[in-house]
Amino acid sequence: MEAHTDHILIVDDDREIRELVSTYLTKNGLRVTVVPDGRHMRSFLDVNSVDLIVLDVMMPGDDGLVLCRELRAGKHKATPVLMLTARSDETDRIIGLEMGADDYLAKPFAARELLARIKAVLRRTRMLPPNLQITEAGQLLAFGDWQLDTTARHLIDQDGVIVALSGAEYRLLRVFVDHPQRVLNRDQLLSLTQGREAEMFERSIDLLVSRLRQHLRDDAREPRYIKTVRSEGYVFSTPVEIREARQ
Repeated sequence: MEAHTDHILIVDDDREIRELVSTYLTKNGLRVTVVPDGRHMRSFLDVNSVDLIVLDVMMPGDDGLVLCRELRAGKHKATPVLMLTARSDETDRIIGLEMGADDYLAKPFAARELLARIKAVLRRTRMLPPNLQITEAGQLLAFGDWQLDTTARHLIDQDGVIVALSGAEYRLLRVFVDHPQRVLNRDQLLSLTQGREAEMFERSIDLLVSRLRQHLRDDAREPRYIKTVRSEGYVFSTPVEIREARQ
């Protein structure tokens, strides 16, 4: 049986970067396709699938953030995305991650580092349990006394009171309610929360769980929703019902 060669799609309007990156990644055993913009990306993905997309932020027409959001809403929502940008500002990085990017690399960068990042994202993605279902935006996820609005990204309690969530809190809670009654370890949670924030998250998963329990008014000693599984990780123990959001 022939081994699978990972197929990487590079979307960047800079021809020199496309050529340099393509040459380096190909020499290191990856299959590479390059396109200059979102229009060509859409045309290619209409008839092809890839293992990871390297997406430039600063492009004419639809920029990388728009394209990333589009990918996350369509049939390629599970495909990992690594953002490339000339911007190194912390706010831009966070926005990219909020749009659903799995990693974020500022230009100028070393091709060797890009390769390492690609391999790390692919490795994290493949650690996920099989057949996980991702809930569409525009739905309410109901569990216990709560509903999670996937469009507004906030919680609603049984009295209709809205509880705001930070981006990190929303992503982690979304992971739990999308995968109820399944034990997830920290590495899987890191991957599912789609962050290059792995360094920050590695010891922060526990803190985020604590904050979510506070939002959910969940007793940490006898939690109803997010339970700790000793030496394994966490499990969202309450069944989740998917409801269509009111228009």
